[in-house]
Amino acid sequence: MSALTELYEEIENCQGCELARYRIKVVPGEGDEDAELLFIGEAPGWHEDQQGRPFVGPAGGFLEQLLASIKLTREQVYIANVIKCRPPSNRDPLPSEIQACRKWLDRQIEIIQPRMIITLGRYSLA
Repeated sequence: MSALTELYEEIENCQGCELARYRIKVVPGEGDEDAELLFIGEAPGWHEDQQGRPFVGPAGGFLEQLLASIKLTREQVYIANVIKCRPPSNRDPLPSEIQACRKWLDRQIEIIQPRMIITLGRYSLA
């Protein structure tokens, strides 16, 4: 079992904040475990919550166009969010939710060891 797969299982079982009560699916992230580029968004939206995958709604379409413009695909990069569960009504993540999920993103970065991290959105810089 890969380190990311083990981490996904831990994230799936997380009850570290109130968002766990409302989620349909946890959205840990996806992509190449050896990716040189790591894209980090804010939080899953409705589409992501339904599928358990990051950036599959309208923002995902835009990201795929961006990647194609630099001759890359989703499979060649790693895509994650600051928080792993959808906030109700797609509201902005609360500081406490960002803090609760921080350990997951830190571990993803440690495992993947990307050459470059690209942040997308306001809260991805937290």
